[in-house]
Amino acid sequence: MAEKQQSRFGAIGAFLADRSYYVLGVVLFLLIWQAASMLKLFGNDFSEAFSPYAAALALIEMAKSGDILRHSVPSLRRVLVSLFFAILIALPVGVLVGYFKRLEQLSYVVFQFMRMISPLAWMPIAIIIFGVGDLSVTFLLWLVAIWPLILNTAHGAGRVSPLWLNMAKTMGALDAGILRKIIIPAAIPDMLTGLRLAVGVSWIILVPAEMLGVPDGLGYFILDTRDRFRYDQLIATIIVIGVIGYLLDSVNRWLISKYSWKI
Repeated sequence: MAEKQQSRFGAIGAFLADRSYYVLGVVLFLLIWQAASMLKLFGNDFSEAFSPYAAALALIEMAKSGDILRHSVPSLRRVLVSLFFAILIALPVGVLVGYFKRLEQLSYVVFQFMRMISPLAWMPIAIIIFGVGDLSVTFLLWLVAIWPLILNTAHGAGRVSPLWLNMAKTMGALDAGILRKIIIPAAIPDMLTGLRLAVGVSWIILVPAEMLGVPDGLGYFILDTRDRFRYDQLIATIIVIGVIGYLLDSVNRWLISKYSWKI
């Protein structure tokens, strides 16, 4: 019993020691940031407002007033809705493109061409078609998310061992059965990698996309804090964006570690 407790405490100690470096990295970053503010490296007029201390006070103020929740929820909703529609289209397209070589050849040039166009270049077209508001933002985020999902899914579906496919066909399996039983399960690691990339890029593009005239969201709130000269809240909003983005990426990394497997 004593040996089990010692091993348990040893495991906990090792876990905490391993995580301590992450905490130390954050503390060092905050100390360097505070020192830069105190040395007026951000300018004589703005260094105090740009300090982590001022940002922490602003975060408390925004949490009490409900501004964090009021603007984070619409931003998360837009990202998740765009991801839902991107997944709905991208995963079937990616599986088909990866499995059928002729379809891959037909779509390769077009897909590579489209994915290299900055989503921000579509802003005027989004406004012309959908007007100012949620639809324009959702369309831009969908456009960002769909390409990493399609291309990673196609990569996963296309790298399945030909031996597996030949064995399945020898046993009488049809294309539908091969797709359902072999291709899709084998492509899951690449699908999840594509999802992680899609979430990361969507969250990055969210801020400029929300400057299209929507009445809420973190991107909108950044402009609002600038116009009100609340630079401490501006920095606090940037921190909120970073924290939420980190949490979203952590969820994706957990999904990859849980559901991925090596072929």
